[in-house]
Amino acid sequence: MSAQNFNQERLMNVLLAPQISEKATYVAEKNEQVIFRVVSDATKPEIKAAVELLFKVSVDNVQVANVKGKQKRFGKFMGSRKDWKKAYVCLAPGQEINFAASEQG
Repeated sequence: MSAQNFNQERLMNVLLAPQISEKATYVAEKNEQVIFRVVSDATKPEIKAAVELLFKVSVDNVQVANVKGKQKRFGKFMGSRKDWKKAYVCLAPGQEINFAASEQG
């Protein structure tokens, strides 16, 4: 499955943002994985194709997790944040995504 099998416009919109946190940094160093926020209806093959297309790296595998939105209080009203999906993208050995370099270029 390569990027040619999917709609290019769809692949451009699959990845929303890199997830940057202490846990994400730890996972990136230990397992050579990068964590992304993705659209909630994205599939593993779509995520793989999108990362390969946008960052020109080869992806080993993808794991996804659905994150439930937290319950929040707005004054006397209860509300909740939206549910979202996060993707753990495992890169092939020797591959790496440098976000600082890709923003400038």
